[in-house]
Amino acid sequence: MKHQATSYFTFNGSAREALNYYKDIFEGEITNLQTFGDADFETPPEMDDRIMHARFQKGDFLFMVSDSFLNQDIHPGTTISLALELDSPEEIETYYQRLKENGTVLMELQDTFWGATYAKVRDAYDITWDLNFEKA
Repeated sequence: MKHQATSYFTFNGSAREALNYYKDIFEGEITNLQTFGDADFETPPEMDDRIMHARFQKGDFLFMVSDSFLNQDIHPGTTISLALELDSPEEIETYYQRLKENGTVLMELQDTFWGATYAKVRDAYDITWDLNFEKA
């Protein structure tokens, strides 16, 4: 693994508002903001302005955010996952296989349009993990 797990917050359409709120509070920077409309895959037009991914950072303090899909059931308190940046295809495959055993696959391990291999898995204890391996 490259570093400590990163907190990833999911919002039901209010990610942009939340980012600006945290920017005012912590005086950090919003980076890597991409909407579903910017993405290189088809989504319903009503998703276009929702945030697919963004980062908030101030020094070493970092978290990531996104808005949920329209049909995703979001409940307060269950909208945080832990993101792991992994070092190799073998490492992401190993953790994916281990986490999905007795867990629930939310997004199958796959190559993505952002140049990574990625999966999202809720483990046996209801902790959600975003697994990401950036390809060279």
